[in-house]
Amino acid sequence: MSETEPQAERSVLDGFAERVSGQGTRLVFPEGEDERVLRAAAALHDRGLALPTVLGDADAIHATAEAEGIALSGVEVIDPTTAANREGYAAAYGEIRGVSMETALKIVGNELFFGGLAVRTGDADGLVGGCVRTSGELIAAGKEVIGLKPDVSVPSSFFVMAAPDGGVLVFADAALNANPTAEELADIAVTTGESAATLLGWESRVAMLSFSTKGSADHPDVTKVRQATEIARDRTDNGYVDGELQADAALNPEIAARKLDDIGPVSGRANTLVFPDLDAGNIGYKLTQELAGASAYGPVLQGFAAPISDLSRGASVDDIVGAATITAALAVGDQA
Repeated sequence: MSETEPQAERSVLDGFAERVSGQGTRLVFPEGEDERVLRAAAALHDRGLALPTVLGDADAIHATAEAEGIALSGVEVIDPTTAANREGYAAAYGEIRGVSMETALKIVGNELFFGGLAVRTGDADGLVGGCVRTSGELIAAGKEVIGLKPDVSVPSSFFVMAAPDGGVLVFADAALNANPTAEELADIAVTTGESAATLLGWESRVAMLSFSTKGSADHPDVTKVRQATEIARDRTDNGYVDGELQADAALNPEIAARKLDDIGPVSGRANTLVFPDLDAGNIGYKLTQELAGASAYGPVLQGFAAPISDLSRGASVDDIVGAATITAALAVGDQA
Protein backbone atom coordinates (compact mmCIF):
# COMPACT_ATOMS: atom_id res chain seq x y z
CA MET A 1 0.00 0.00 0.00
CA SER A 2 0.94 3.58 -0.52
CA GLU A 3 1.08 6.66 1.14
CA THR A 4 3.89 8.07 1.80
CA GLU A 5 5.19 8.56 5.27
CA PRO A 6 5.69 5.21 6.98
CA GLN A 7 4.61 5.21 10.56
CA ALA A 8 6.82 2.28 11.61
CA GLU A 9 5.45 0.72 14.79
CA ARG A 10 3.37 3.76 15.58
CA SER A 11 -0.33 3.20 14.93
CA VAL A 12 -2.20 5.69 12.78
CA LEU A 13 -4.55 6.06 15.75
CA ASP A 14 -1.59 7.15 17.87
CA GLY A 15 -1.18 10.10 15.53
CA PHE A 16 -4.83 11.06 15.86
CA ALA A 17 -4.65 10.71 19.63
CA GLU A 18 -1.58 12.91 19.78
CA ARG A 19 -3.39 15.59 17.80
CA VAL A 20 -6.49 15.67 19.99
CA SER A 21 -4.82 15.15 23.36
CA GLY A 22 -5.65 18.01 25.69
CA GLN A 23 -7.70 19.88 23.07
CA GLY A 24 -10.92 19.64 25.07
CA THR A 25 -12.98 18.36 22.15
CA ARG A 26 -16.57 17.85 23.28
CA LEU A 27 -18.15 14.61 22.08
CA VAL A 28 -21.70 13.50 22.76
CA PHE A 29 -22.71 9.83 23.00
CA PRO A 30 -26.48 9.28 22.61
CA GLU A 31 -26.31 5.64 23.79
CA GLY A 32 -25.08 6.34 27.30
CA GLU A 33 -26.89 3.44 28.95
CA ASP A 34 -24.67 0.93 27.13
CA GLU A 35 -21.79 -0.38 29.24
CA ARG A 36 -19.35 -0.19 26.31
CA VAL A 37 -20.11 3.48 25.78
CA LEU A 38 -19.56 4.23 29.47
CA ARG A 39 -16.21 2.43 29.49
CA ALA A 40 -15.15 4.22 26.32
CA ALA A 41 -16.25 7.62 27.65
CA ALA A 42 -14.31 7.08 30.86
CA ALA A 43 -11.22 6.03 28.88
CA LEU A 44 -11.44 9.06 26.58
CA HIS A 45 -11.60 11.39 29.57
CA ASP A 46 -8.83 9.62 31.49
CA ARG A 47 -6.51 9.77 28.45
CA GLY A 48 -7.32 13.41 27.78
CA LEU A 49 -8.68 12.64 24.31
CA ALA A 50 -12.11 14.26 24.68
CA LEU A 51 -14.65 15.73 27.05
CA PRO A 52 -17.46 13.16 26.78
CA THR A 53 -21.16 13.64 27.44
CA VAL A 54 -23.34 10.53 27.66
CA LEU A 55 -27.10 10.68 27.19
CA GLY A 56 -29.83 8.52 28.68
CA ASP A 57 -31.67 7.77 31.89
CA ALA A 58 -29.31 9.18 34.51
CA ASP A 59 -30.30 6.66 37.18
CA ALA A 60 -29.78 3.74 34.81
CA ILE A 61 -26.40 5.12 33.68
CA HIS A 62 -25.10 5.56 37.21
CA ALA A 63 -26.44 2.14 38.23
CA THR A 64 -24.63 0.47 35.33
CA ALA A 65 -21.44 2.35 36.09
CA GLU A 66 -21.56 1.37 39.76
CA ALA A 67 -22.33 -2.28 38.99
CA GLU A 68 -19.48 -2.50 36.46
CA GLY A 69 -16.98 -0.48 38.44
CA ILE A 70 -16.76 2.32 35.87
CA ALA A 71 -15.63 5.68 37.25
CA LEU A 72 -17.58 8.46 35.57
CA SER A 73 -15.76 11.38 37.15
CA GLY A 74 -15.19 13.84 34.34
CA VAL A 75 -17.94 12.29 32.19
CA GLU A 76 -21.05 14.46 31.91
CA VAL A 77 -24.32 12.55 32.22
CA ILE A 78 -27.47 14.16 30.79
CA ASP A 79 -31.03 12.86 30.70
CA PRO A 80 -32.66 14.55 27.68
CA THR A 81 -36.11 14.31 29.25
CA THR A 82 -35.12 16.45 32.24
CA ALA A 83 -32.15 18.47 30.95
CA ALA A 84 -31.98 22.12 31.86
CA ASN A 85 -31.46 23.15 28.23
CA ARG A 86 -34.19 20.96 26.73
CA GLU A 87 -36.48 23.93 26.06
CA GLY A 88 -33.71 25.77 24.27
CA TYR A 89 -33.03 22.71 22.14
CA ALA A 90 -36.75 22.32 21.49
CA ALA A 91 -36.92 25.93 20.31
CA ALA A 92 -33.98 25.29 17.99
CA TYR A 93 -35.64 22.16 16.63
CA GLY A 94 -38.91 24.05 16.16
CA GLU A 95 -37.09 26.58 14.00
CA ILE A 96 -35.55 23.80 11.91
CA ARG A 97 -38.72 21.82 11.34
CA GLY A 98 -41.49 24.36 11.89
CA VAL A 99 -43.27 22.29 14.56
CA SER A 100 -44.99 23.29 17.79
CA MET A 101 -43.09 23.55 21.06
CA GLU A 102 -45.04 20.58 22.41
CA THR A 103 -43.96 18.40 19.51
CA ALA A 104 -40.39 19.68 19.64
CA LEU A 105 -40.11 18.83 23.34
CA LYS A 106 -41.11 15.24 22.59
CA ILE A 107 -38.54 14.99 19.80
CA VAL A 108 -35.80 16.44 21.99
CA GLY A 109 -36.43 13.65 24.50
CA ASN A 110 -34.93 11.25 21.95
CA GLU A 111 -31.20 10.90 22.67
CA LEU A 112 -30.18 10.94 18.99
CA PHE A 113 -31.99 14.21 18.36
CA PHE A 114 -30.83 15.74 21.64
CA GLY A 115 -27.25 14.80 20.76
CA GLY A 116 -27.60 16.23 17.27
CA LEU A 117 -28.96 19.48 18.69
CA ALA A 118 -26.05 19.65 21.13
CA VAL A 119 -23.76 19.64 18.08
CA ARG A 120 -25.89 22.05 16.08
CA THR A 121 -26.05 24.60 18.91
CA GLY A 122 -22.32 24.39 19.59
CA ASP A 123 -22.55 22.58 22.93
CA ALA A 124 -20.67 19.63 21.39
CA ASP A 125 -18.12 19.30 18.60
CA GLY A 126 -19.10 15.86 17.35
CA LEU A 127 -21.43 12.91 17.86
CA VAL A 128 -20.55 9.22 18.22
CA GLY A 129 -23.31 6.60 18.05
CA GLY A 130 -24.60 3.50 16.34
CA CYS A 131 -23.67 0.66 18.70
CA VAL A 132 -27.30 0.42 19.82
CA ARG A 133 -29.30 2.39 17.26
CA THR A 134 -29.16 1.56 13.56
CA SER A 135 -27.06 3.42 11.01
CA GLY A 136 -30.26 4.53 9.33
CA GLU A 137 -31.55 6.13 12.53
CA LEU A 138 -28.24 7.87 13.18
CA ILE A 139 -27.94 9.20 9.64
CA ALA A 140 -31.57 10.35 9.52
CA ALA A 141 -31.19 12.28 12.77
CA GLY A 142 -27.89 13.74 11.58
CA LYS A 143 -29.38 14.95 8.30
CA GLU A 144 -32.44 16.40 10.00
CA VAL A 145 -30.74 18.16 12.89
CA ILE A 146 -27.07 18.74 12.07
CA GLY A 147 -27.56 18.96 8.32
CA LEU A 148 -25.16 18.53 5.43
CA LYS A 149 -22.30 20.80 4.44
CA PRO A 150 -22.99 23.35 1.70
CA ASP A 151 -22.85 21.82 -1.81
CA VAL A 152 -23.06 18.27 -0.41
CA SER A 153 -26.11 16.35 -1.64
CA VAL A 154 -25.48 12.98 -0.04
CA PRO A 155 -23.72 11.81 3.13
CA SER A 156 -21.08 9.15 2.61
CA SER A 157 -18.39 7.27 4.50
CA PHE A 158 -14.74 6.37 4.36
CA PHE A 159 -12.25 3.95 5.90
CA VAL A 160 -8.69 4.77 6.88
CA MET A 161 -6.71 1.72 5.78
CA ALA A 162 -3.38 1.28 7.59
CA ALA A 163 -1.00 -1.42 6.33
CA PRO A 164 1.57 -3.21 8.54
CA ASP A 165 4.40 -1.41 6.67
CA GLY A 166 3.00 1.96 7.72
CA GLY A 167 1.30 2.81 4.43
CA VAL A 168 -2.03 4.60 4.70
CA LEU A 169 -4.85 4.93 2.19
CA VAL A 170 -8.40 6.25 2.40
CA PHE A 171 -11.22 4.21 0.81
CA ALA A 172 -14.70 5.60 -0.01
CA ASP A 173 -17.55 4.84 -0.07
CA ALA A 174 -17.36 1.36 1.39
CA ALA A 175 -20.35 1.40 3.73
CA LEU A 176 -23.20 3.68 2.77
CA ASN A 177 -24.16 4.44 -0.86
CA ALA A 178 -25.00 1.31 -2.81
CA ASN A 179 -25.05 2.67 -6.35
CA PRO A 180 -24.36 6.40 -6.44
CA THR A 181 -25.17 8.48 -9.51
CA ALA A 182 -22.40 10.38 -11.27
CA GLU A 183 -23.32 13.51 -9.32
CA GLU A 184 -23.34 11.64 -6.02
CA LEU A 185 -20.04 9.93 -6.84
CA ALA A 186 -18.53 13.35 -7.52
CA ASP A 187 -19.86 14.52 -4.15
CA ILE A 188 -18.20 11.53 -2.49
CA ALA A 189 -14.89 12.24 -4.23
CA VAL A 190 -14.74 15.91 -3.26
CA THR A 191 -15.90 15.27 0.31
CA THR A 192 -13.47 12.39 0.80
CA GLY A 193 -10.56 14.43 -0.48
CA GLU A 194 -11.42 17.16 2.02
CA SER A 195 -11.93 14.69 4.88
CA ALA A 196 -8.64 12.91 4.20
CA ALA A 197 -6.74 16.21 4.10
CA THR A 198 -8.33 17.34 7.36
CA LEU A 199 -7.75 14.05 9.15
CA LEU A 200 -4.33 13.05 7.83
CA GLY A 201 -2.80 16.42 7.02
CA TRP A 202 -1.82 15.45 3.50
CA GLU A 203 -2.59 16.78 0.05
CA SER A 204 -5.26 14.38 -1.15
CA ARG A 205 -4.73 12.66 -4.49
CA VAL A 206 -8.11 11.16 -5.34
CA ALA A 207 -8.40 8.34 -7.86
CA MET A 208 -11.83 7.56 -9.32
CA LEU A 209 -11.62 3.80 -9.72
CA SER A 210 -13.06 1.75 -12.56
CA PHE A 211 -12.35 -1.39 -14.59
CA SER A 212 -11.16 1.02 -17.29
CA THR A 213 -8.17 3.36 -17.46
CA LYS A 214 -8.79 6.48 -19.54
CA GLY A 215 -10.82 4.85 -22.28
CA SER A 216 -9.45 1.30 -22.24
CA ALA A 217 -13.05 0.06 -21.98
CA ASP A 218 -16.48 1.43 -22.80
CA HIS A 219 -19.53 0.68 -20.67
CA PRO A 220 -22.26 2.66 -18.88
CA ASP A 221 -20.50 2.03 -15.57
CA VAL A 222 -17.31 3.53 -16.98
CA THR A 223 -19.24 6.50 -18.36
CA LYS A 224 -20.60 7.18 -14.90
CA VAL A 225 -17.10 7.33 -13.42
CA ARG A 226 -15.90 9.61 -16.24
CA GLN A 227 -18.82 11.96 -15.69
CA ALA A 228 -18.25 11.94 -11.93
CA THR A 229 -14.58 12.77 -12.46
CA GLU A 230 -15.45 15.75 -14.65
CA ILE A 231 -17.97 17.06 -12.12
CA ALA A 232 -15.56 16.62 -9.22
CA ARG A 233 -12.71 18.32 -11.09
CA ASP A 234 -14.97 21.27 -11.90
CA ARG A 235 -15.57 21.66 -8.15
CA THR A 236 -11.88 21.60 -7.18
CA ASP A 237 -9.07 23.92 -8.16
CA ASN A 238 -5.93 21.92 -7.42
CA GLY A 239 -6.31 19.01 -9.83
CA TYR A 240 -6.28 16.40 -7.08
CA VAL A 241 -9.07 14.27 -8.66
CA ASP A 242 -8.38 12.03 -11.65
CA GLY A 243 -10.06 9.12 -13.40
CA GLU A 244 -11.23 6.83 -14.66
CA LEU A 245 -8.38 4.65 -13.39
CA GLN A 246 -7.89 0.97 -12.69
CA ALA A 247 -6.49 0.33 -9.23
CA ASP A 248 -3.01 -0.60 -10.48
CA ALA A 249 -2.76 2.57 -12.55
CA ALA A 250 -3.90 4.57 -9.53
CA LEU A 251 -1.32 3.10 -7.15
CA ASN A 252 1.68 1.90 -9.14
CA PRO A 253 3.73 4.60 -10.91
CA GLU A 254 5.40 2.13 -13.29
CA ILE A 255 2.06 0.74 -14.43
CA ALA A 256 0.62 4.24 -14.70
CA ALA A 257 3.52 5.22 -16.96
CA ARG A 258 2.84 2.23 -19.23
CA LYS A 259 -0.92 2.82 -19.44
CA LEU A 260 -1.03 6.61 -19.69
CA ASP A 261 0.58 9.22 -21.89
CA ASP A 262 -0.07 11.98 -19.36
CA ILE A 263 0.27 10.71 -15.79
CA GLY A 264 -0.62 13.89 -13.92
CA PRO A 265 -0.42 14.35 -10.15
CA VAL A 266 -2.70 11.43 -9.18
CA SER A 267 -1.99 8.41 -11.38
CA GLY A 268 0.43 6.01 -9.71
CA ARG A 269 0.47 8.20 -6.57
CA ALA A 270 -3.12 8.12 -5.35
CA ASN A 271 -3.68 8.14 -1.59
CA THR A 272 -7.48 8.36 -1.68
CA LEU A 273 -9.50 5.77 -3.60
CA VAL A 274 -13.13 6.35 -4.59
CA PHE A 275 -14.91 3.16 -5.62
CA PRO A 276 -17.70 3.24 -8.21
CA ASP A 277 -20.26 1.50 -5.99
CA LEU A 278 -20.72 -0.19 -2.63
CA ASP A 279 -20.00 -3.67 -3.98
CA ALA A 280 -16.53 -2.63 -5.11
CA GLY A 281 -15.80 -0.52 -2.03
CA ASN A 282 -16.88 -3.10 0.51
CA ILE A 283 -15.08 -5.94 -1.27
CA GLY A 284 -12.00 -3.78 -1.71
CA TYR A 285 -11.58 -2.82 1.91
CA LYS A 286 -12.22 -6.34 3.18
CA LEU A 287 -9.74 -7.84 0.71
CA THR A 288 -7.17 -5.28 1.81
CA GLN A 289 -7.75 -6.30 5.41
CA GLU A 290 -7.45 -10.00 4.69
CA LEU A 291 -4.67 -10.09 2.09
CA ALA A 292 -2.53 -7.12 3.17
CA GLY A 293 -3.19 -7.43 6.89
CA ALA A 294 -4.36 -3.81 6.95
CA SER A 295 -6.30 -2.27 9.81
CA ALA A 296 -9.56 -0.60 8.77
CA TYR A 297 -10.62 2.41 10.83
CA GLY A 298 -14.23 3.33 10.11
CA PRO A 299 -16.64 3.68 8.58
CA VAL A 300 -16.38 7.38 9.33
CA LEU A 301 -19.37 9.41 8.17
CA GLN A 302 -18.74 12.56 6.16
CA GLY A 303 -20.63 15.31 4.40
CA PHE A 304 -22.36 16.52 7.56
CA ALA A 305 -21.94 20.04 8.90
CA ALA A 306 -20.10 18.56 11.91
CA PRO A 307 -18.33 15.24 12.55
CA ILE A 308 -20.50 12.16 13.17
CA SER A 309 -19.21 8.63 13.67
CA ASP A 310 -21.32 5.54 13.00
CA LEU A 311 -20.39 2.55 15.16
CA SER A 312 -21.07 -1.09 14.47
CA ARG A 313 -23.58 -2.63 16.85
CA GLY A 314 -20.89 -5.19 17.61
CA ALA A 315 -18.35 -2.49 18.45
CA SER A 316 -15.92 -3.16 21.27
CA VAL A 317 -14.81 -0.55 23.80
CA ASP A 318 -11.58 -0.12 21.83
CA ASP A 319 -13.58 0.35 18.62
CA ILE A 320 -15.61 3.11 20.25
CA VAL A 321 -12.50 4.83 21.61
CA GLY A 322 -10.91 4.64 18.15
CA ALA A 323 -13.98 6.02 16.37
CA ALA A 324 -14.29 8.79 18.95
CA THR A 325 -10.61 9.69 18.52
CA ILE A 326 -11.09 10.01 14.75
CA THR A 327 -14.23 12.10 15.30
CA ALA A 328 -12.31 14.38 17.65
CA ALA A 329 -9.46 14.66 15.13
CA LEU A 330 -11.91 15.72 12.42
CA ALA A 331 -13.41 18.29 14.78
CA VAL A 332 -9.99 19.67 15.66
CA GLY A 333 -9.04 19.79 11.98
CA ASP A 334 -12.23 21.67 11.09
CA GLN A 335 -11.47 24.24 13.79
CA ALA A 336 -7.83 24.72 12.74
